[in-house]
Amino acid sequence: MAHRIRSVLAKHGNKASAAVAASVSAVASVSAVTFLSDDVVHPLHLPWDHTGLMSSYDCASLRRGFHVYRQVCATCHSLERIHYRELVGVTHTTEELVEMASEVDFVDGPNDEGEMFERPGKLTDPLPSPYANDEAGRAANGGALPPDLSLMVKARHAGQDYLFSLLTGYCEPPVGKPMMPGLYYNPYFPGGAIAMPPPLNDGGVDYEDGTPSTISQQAKDVVQFLNWASEPEADDRKKSAAQYLLVIGFTAIMTGYYKRFKWSPYKTRAITYIK
Repeated sequence: MAHRIRSVLAKHGNKASAAVAASVSAVASVSAVTFLSDDVVHPLHLPWDHTGLMSSYDCASLRRGFHVYRQVCATCHSLERIHYRELVGVTHTTEELVEMASEVDFVDGPNDEGEMFERPGKLTDPLPSPYANDEAGRAANGGALPPDLSLMVKARHAGQDYLFSLLTGYCEPPVGKPMMPGLYYNPYFPGGAIAMPPPLNDGGVDYEDGTPSTISQQAKDVVQFLNWASEPEADDRKKSAAQYLLVIGFTAIMTGYYKRFKWSPYKTRAITYIK
C-alpha cells in the first residue's frame, strides 16, 4: 500500500499530494465523531440454560426469581401482563397462589348500587401494581415513572444479558465523572447515571430452599423470571415444535416410500419397438 502511494505521488506530483491529504483529513474527521453509545459498557453474552433449542426453564430458579420480584422489585415496578393463574405449576401450586392472591385487595365493581368495592384477590387477577396510577408513580419517584417489567427483557437490546449486567454492575464512578444528587453510577446504563439505587444486596432475601442469596444469584433468578414473564409460552412452543418436526419427518419418509411404490412399475418397465 505504501509503495502504491509513493508511486502515485511521484507520477502526479502536487495534485496527488493534495488528494491524499484531503482523504486523510476526511478519515480523521470521521474517526473523531463521538457517539453516545460509546459511553456504555456492552454486556457480555452469558450462557443461559433455558435458551437452548430443547432446553426449558428451571422452575426452582423461577420460584426464587418471583420471590426476589415480590420482595425487591414489586416495591416500584409492576408486572401487569402476568396473572396469578399463569404461575400455577411454574412457580407455585394452585393452593399457594390462591392464598397469595387473597392477601391482596382489588378494587372491583360496580355493584348493584353502582359503587366500586374491594374484594380479596383471585387467580384471574393480575399481579398488583405498587401505585394506583401513573401520576402516583411519578410523584413517588421524583417525576420518573418506573417502567413495567412484563416485557422488559424484550424491550432492551441484549435482553437478559443487559438486565443481569445492570443489576450487578453498580460501582463507584471513575475519577472525573461527576454525578448529580440522587443518581447512581452504572456503566451498563446509557450515560452511566441511573436514578434507581442498587436494588440487590448480599443476603437481601431469604430463599426457601436455602440457596445463598448473593447479588449475582438474585440477579440470575429474577432475570430468568422476567424472561419467562416476557414469553410464558416458550416451553410449550418448544414442545410443539418438536412434535411438529417429528410429524413432518414421518410424513416425508412415508411420502418418499409411497412415491417409490407408485412409480416403481413405470421406472422398471422396458419398452421395445418391433418393426
